[in-house]
Amino acid sequence: MTEAILLVGGKGTRLRPLTVHTPKPMVPAAGVPFLTHQLARARAAGVEHIVLATSYLAEVFEPHFGDGSALGLHLEYVTEKEPLGTGGAIRNVAERLRSGPDEPVLIFNGDILTGLDIPALVDTHESTGADVSLHLTKVADPRAYGLVPTDSTGRVLAFLEKPQTPEEIVTDQINAGAYVFRRSVIDTIPAGRPVSVERETFPELLAAGAHLQGMVDSTYWLDLGTPAAFVRGSADLVMGRAPSPAVPGRRGDRLILPTARVAPDAKVTGGTVVGEGAFVAEGARVTGSTILPGAVIEPGAVVTDSLIGSRARVGERSVLTGAVVGDGAVVGADNELREGVRVWCDARIPAGAVRFSSDQ
Repeated sequence: MTEAILLVGGKGTRLRPLTVHTPKPMVPAAGVPFLTHQLARARAAGVEHIVLATSYLAEVFEPHFGDGSALGLHLEYVTEKEPLGTGGAIRNVAERLRSGPDEPVLIFNGDILTGLDIPALVDTHESTGADVSLHLTKVADPRAYGLVPTDSTGRVLAFLEKPQTPEEIVTDQINAGAYVFRRSVIDTIPAGRPVSVERETFPELLAAGAHLQGMVDSTYWLDLGTPAAFVRGSADLVMGRAPSPAVPGRRGDRLILPTARVAPDAKVTGGTVVGEGAFVAEGARVTGSTILPGAVIEPGAVVTDSLIGSRARVGERSVLTGAVVGDGAVVGADNELREGVRVWCDARIPAGAVRFSSDQ
């Protein structure tokens, strides 16, 4: 298996305002665009040719990655004129594939951070003679996911979308978003219209008697669709909990990129990333957070589990917990922002304007 399709067309609406100017796979995680980690892991697994299925802000990808040679890959880019869904996107790039009809093609999503053993998934696919093989993972609460029950040999029995009652939860195995397709199966997906592999392609293949194989791999798996998950995934990469050959530095408690500055008495911990040209001032405390390029954390500010956008500024003594501050935004001094708050790009919050506790 030397070929893959990477689905990077989503709008990343759950990550806004981070994705107002930047497609989700290009938001930095552990110091580089998240997509870099996926490309590097695919290359390490033996993939040589990857076709990127792009849509939203498609013009951003090729100027950054070019032909892929810097990563030891050959990259191609196909842009959808209209959003086609997961299945439609796969079918839309099929003509760029070079594999023969019975050869395996790896397909993965641009928003999943995983420790999946890619060669093991390919081996499972080939040893079982499957038409499609799926990476499955086990989760404690499967209600937000599609369930995939299998028999004792791992053969898929059904696809059950987002169960709502206890009776519907027949397994804790979910579709983890990485697949190996027999090349000829891709050509059976309808062309030119939106198609969901989860809701249409897979159930129809199953109904037609195709062999769909599941492989459970629960090493590390995280959907980076929300700001809280994205920040956690970046910290896990920095601390070595999530595997990637693309982290630009040693694993540890923090990652300070070369042109970033951190005051000697500032505390930066918990897998925090301080991006290029960013500055963490004296007395500031930053834990488990991502500080994007050019951002400034002013003296005495406390930033925890938060993501601070490019060129944004957090004022003196402000306290942010579980917050997202968009590109170019300014949080004035002495503000207090808590879990779930999103400050939009270029917004201005005056000093002392937002608090959850008394100002005394």
